[in-house]
Amino acid sequence: MILNDDPPHVRRIETDREDAYAFELVGHITAADMENLYGLLEGAYEVHDKIDVLVILRGYEGFDWQAAFKEQTMIGKTHALQHIRKYAFAGGPGWMSAMASLFRPFFSMEMKHFDADEIDQAWAWIGARPIETAT
Repeated sequence: MILNDDPPHVRRIETDREDAYAFELVGHITAADMENLYGLLEGAYEVHDKIDVLVILRGYEGFDWQAAFKEQTMIGKTHALQHIRKYAFAGGPGWMSAMASLFRPFFSMEMKHFDADEIDQAWAWIGARPIETAT
C-alpha cells in the first residue's frame, strides 16, 4: 500500500439534499486545490441551476493568493455568482468573517461565515445535513 504524504486538500462531503454541496478544505490551499473545487462546482451547475454550498476550513494554513487571480479561478468565481443561492463557510481565521461582511452587498447570493465551533449552525443555515459514507 502506498500512502499519500500530501492528501488532497479539498474533500467533498455528501449531503442529504441533491442541490446542497459541502466541502472540507484542509491545510494550505493551492491553485490546484481551487481548480479542483471549482471543477466539482461546475459539475454541480450542470445538474442544478441553483445550489447551496458549505465550505468547512480545518487546520487552515494559508492560501496561494496568485491562485485567486488565475483565469480558471476567475471563471469559477463568475459561475458561482450565477448558480449559488446560499454560501456558508465555517472555520478559518477571524478576518474571513470581516471579508464576508465587506463583500456581501456586492453578491447576489446569501453569504455567511460561521466560527469553527458553529458547523452545525452552518449546516442548518443552508438547510442540509452531511451523510456518512462507507469507506
